[in-house]
Amino acid sequence: MDADIRVFLSGIKEKTGIDVTVFDSEGEFVAGKNSGEKVPTDFDGVKSFSNLNKTLFYIKYKNKSFIGAIDGAGDTERNYAFLIGELAENSSFKESGLSKEEFCKAILLGETNHAQVAKYMQKYNFTDAPCFVMVVSVNPNATSDVKNVLKTYGAEGKDFVVEIGERQLAFVKFVDDDSAEYQSSTEYAEFLMQSVYEETGAKVKIAIGGTVKYVADLSDSYAQAMTAVRMSSALQSKGDVHSFKEYMLIKMLEDLPKFKLNEYLEMLLDSGAKEIFFDEEMISTAEEFLGNSLNVSETSRKLYLHRNTLTYRLDKIEKATGLNIRKFSDAITFRLITILSKLVK
Repeated sequence: MDADIRVFLSGIKEKTGIDVTVFDSEGEFVAGKNSGEKVPTDFDGVKSFSNLNKTLFYIKYKNKSFIGAIDGAGDTERNYAFLIGELAENSSFKESGLSKEEFCKAILLGETNHAQVAKYMQKYNFTDAPCFVMVVSVNPNATSDVKNVLKTYGAEGKDFVVEIGERQLAFVKFVDDDSAEYQSSTEYAEFLMQSVYEETGAKVKIAIGGTVKYVADLSDSYAQAMTAVRMSSALQSKGDVHSFKEYMLIKMLEDLPKFKLNEYLEMLLDSGAKEIFFDEEMISTAEEFLGNSLNVSETSRKLYLHRNTLTYRLDKIEKATGLNIRKFSDAITFRLITILSKLVK
């Protein structure tokens, strides 16, 4: 049981960044961050203890009760405690046996260890091969139709589709000869998105995780895809297909302390540049230009702008920032500044 709890806690940490420590019903340490302390047991539901700077909550996992603890004693920690407790109680993995879809979902959510994965892979004749996860965000009214379409495009006996929530499906694609006609997972996702629209009329967004070597590691790819979902939304990224790899730079910067991000931003911003980064029209123009591989003609067409108007805006950006974003190196620096500006808000 302790090993299962550690797998569950690892999944929580990976998806939320939150460290959860687990104690038994007597308040004795079970798993999580090393701790010799004992926690109170005389509380109901979720309770914040300011003297301990911890929020405690009950966890029912595989028909056994535990006490969970996370650092902090505010409203945010209480909300996380409620969600984590519910996730544990509704965990789909049961020792008594899983359906194929339950097993697939358990892998993605990181609720299985390698021994359990091996057991069910044998039961359901899974092939262990490189694969990746695409998280498909969809209107709840169209979930069933979209799921059926994705199934028809999956390789029979290999690829699979799992409902993660009423608004999201996870489509696992195995990398094989059938995938060779597509240059990348992004190109394949764009093909799927168009196919779904043509067959159902539903518009979807797709986030792509990295390719992993083994089925047991699919939770890594799923976590990456969910990171792409979060970042594309937070940064209001254009387009409907996004890969985790697009956001690696942002993820690296996100891991730095905020004061350090502010230092870098001050170093990069010239005195007259700030007004540009608060001008939505200028930022939108620059983002479109960067998104079109620094192509003036294509950007003019997509923005319905005269070429001279676009040139005027690019010149204005250069005058204010010192960056000629027609040049690749300056375009990279400009992109870095826009990312930093959003992260320090």
